[in-house]
Amino acid sequence: MAALYATVRGKIGAAPLGSLRNQLLRWLLIPLVLLVALNAVSVYDNALDAADMAYDRSLLASTRALAERVAIKDGKVVADVPYVALDSFETDTLGRIYYKVSGIDGETVSGFDDLPPVPANVPRSEAYPALVRFYHADYNGEPVRIAALLQPVYDDSMRGIALIQVGETLDARRGLSRKILFDTLLRQAVMVLAVASLVWFAVRLVLRPLMRLKIEVENRALDDLSDVDQALVHKEVRPLVAAMNGTMSRMHNLIASQRRFIADASHQLRTPLTVLKTQAELALRENDPAAMREIVRSIAATTDATVHLANRLLTLARVEHGSEAAGMAPVSLTAIARQVGLEMALPAVHKQIDLSLDAADADQTMVDGQELMLHELVTNLVDNAIRYTPAGGKVALRVRVDGAKVLLDVEDSGCGIADDEREKVFTPFYRSSGALETNPGGTGLGLAIVREVAAQHRAGVTLASAGSGTGLKVVICFNSAA
Repeated sequence: MAALYATVRGKIGAAPLGSLRNQLLRWLLIPLVLLVALNAVSVYDNALDAADMAYDRSLLASTRALAERVAIKDGKVVADVPYVALDSFETDTLGRIYYKVSGIDGETVSGFDDLPPVPANVPRSEAYPALVRFYHADYNGEPVRIAALLQPVYDDSMRGIALIQVGETLDARRGLSRKILFDTLLRQAVMVLAVASLVWFAVRLVLRPLMRLKIEVENRALDDLSDVDQALVHKEVRPLVAAMNGTMSRMHNLIASQRRFIADASHQLRTPLTVLKTQAELALRENDPAAMREIVRSIAATTDATVHLANRLLTLARVEHGSEAAGMAPVSLTAIARQVGLEMALPAVHKQIDLSLDAADADQTMVDGQELMLHELVTNLVDNAIRYTPAGGKVALRVRVDGAKVLLDVEDSGCGIADDEREKVFTPFYRSSGALETNPGGTGLGLAIVREVAAQHRAGVTLASAGSGTGLKVVICFNSAA
């Protein structure tokens, strides 16, 4: 049964999906028709058995009626069978009657001498309290049903067993069989039609909520991503509606995030672009070469700040809209920290900042993650530390193992972040008071990017004061891939 179910399920899964209503009707009506056909065969067989039993009982009654006319006279078996008696038998059975009465020694006493004898392998009938056997034979080119009854006969001079055989043609039985077959098929056909109508109506009624759901979804406005009422459909379909609602909720959040990003990006880019345009117009009106060089230098600085802001915006958009599970693989935080340390060494040297790296072995600091995103995370932390640490300060980058955790620390000697602002700085474009004083041209996106990347890697981010008492220490806790 399990193998049959698996085979049917495999064929259904491989076939293209069509109409649900048609599939339900096929899977309900085709087995129903097969079952009705089997039932019709069974009913027909049972009806034939009942008809045969009724005709055999009538045939036995005729045989017994003849047996009552068999007696012994003058030492011989005789049978007094008038033609009227046979005529009455034929009228009752609606077929032609043949009979034969055999004496004690097997001699023909009366009737048709060539009537087929009783086959040796025919058992006695258990349905009647009589020594009777029923069998089929051919007589005069016609099939007949014969009842053979053993009848005891005796008088004062002798005793023995006489054999009375009565046969009838099968015309009446065949007519009754055809009538039974016609009646059976007619009843079964009417039942199939009635059940098919009920099934069609039931399937249509049951699928009506799905059609209402279809109309509900089709008539929605393009910007309507609200939940679909699960009460519109049956309990079995509600998980599908719940999944649809979840998808629409994620789409709503994605669209809202995109709109928020577009609004924030346009707001943040508008100021530097306006400054660039103003500086360019001043340069066009300036005739003093020294003043013009100063304006061009300002344009270059503003361009650098704008490029940095655009890069941070693109990084934030990529992180927010990226897939958490895409590209996950074992990555060494030590290797990433070393690479970022080399990349950020030149900006640190220009600002006379002591940039140090203290990392465990690479094979001990493996985490499951996206290498590009983790590189962005470490780069943002080190870049922020260098930007907000005054000249001559220190920035320490550490990668260490703590049990089943891998910890990434970035500690600086800069302005730090006040306790009441440490949660706010993860909001895009929010900048702490110390950061505004130290670096007015910042973007306020670095820590927002860090938290998004950490969330995708199921890592925790903690802000604390540096060990020296000034500055900021950022600790990110990853689950070890080992």
